[in-house]
Amino acid sequence: MNSYKNRGYVYLCIGLAIPAFVWTVPTLWMLSLSFQPNDLLARTTSNTALGLIPVPFTLDNYISLFSFGQTHFWFLNSVIVATSMTLLVLVLSATAGFAFARLTFPFKKTLMTFCLLGLMVPEQAVFIPLYTMFADLGWHNSYHALVIPRAAVPIGVFLMMQFFAGVPNEIEEAARIDGVSTWQIFRHIMVPLARPAMITLGILTFLYAWNDYLWPLVSAQKPENYTVTIGLASLQSNFAQSEGLGRVMASGVIASIPVVALFLVFQRYVVRAVALGGSKG
Repeated sequence: MNSYKNRGYVYLCIGLAIPAFVWTVPTLWMLSLSFQPNDLLARTTSNTALGLIPVPFTLDNYISLFSFGQTHFWFLNSVIVATSMTLLVLVLSATAGFAFARLTFPFKKTLMTFCLLGLMVPEQAVFIPLYTMFADLGWHNSYHALVIPRAAVPIGVFLMMQFFAGVPNEIEEAARIDGVSTWQIFRHIMVPLARPAMITLGILTFLYAWNDYLWPLVSAQKPENYTVTIGLASLQSNFAQSEGLGRVMASGVIASIPVVALFLVFQRYVVRAVALGGSKG
């Protein structure tokens, strides 16, 4: 019986490994092309039998990427925008979620309804009012123009509200008996309990901010204010003026490193948050 179970487990692993490998082939292909000479890629992009082995191997694409051009400025802009947006979303979502879930105040249900209605409004529908408003303020081509419109996220408020609503009332009541204020309950009790959910929200927000294309395309109009997504798109749209396919692929690899590293570091918190949400359901 155990041999059949072990055999079934092996078959399951093989069955899952095959589609996983197929899913990663484009990424591996991009990584391989980034380590190949541009003069060779100008003739063919599959100079080996598999097309995934960088032969001959070179680091010239990465060296030229950081020696010339504005890629490092785009990278820095994305780091600043994504980090600032993530911090603002966490602060606003946690405080609003706690207020809606644990506090009583006038027009609470009305405000909650208006907040959740934001989930039904496509972000593209508010581009024109946002662009006009920020143009009147003279904020375009700046960090705050890229960060502020994405600071209030209805799904973040909803996620944190659901988490705080699931915390047992006995914990809060015990703290109030000890004379703890509402702010102290939020800061010293609720926030530590909500760490898995906040890290999950932070990762999702960072990924969204890092990969955002439409609003930076509208607001950032100067090359020095581009984020990585806009900068890479400009390289690909002006491919004749770029340094070759290898450098474009190297730019894609560099742009992917932060988000991959972020998920690898915090993946256990994401799994814990998902498991906690499933147990509540």
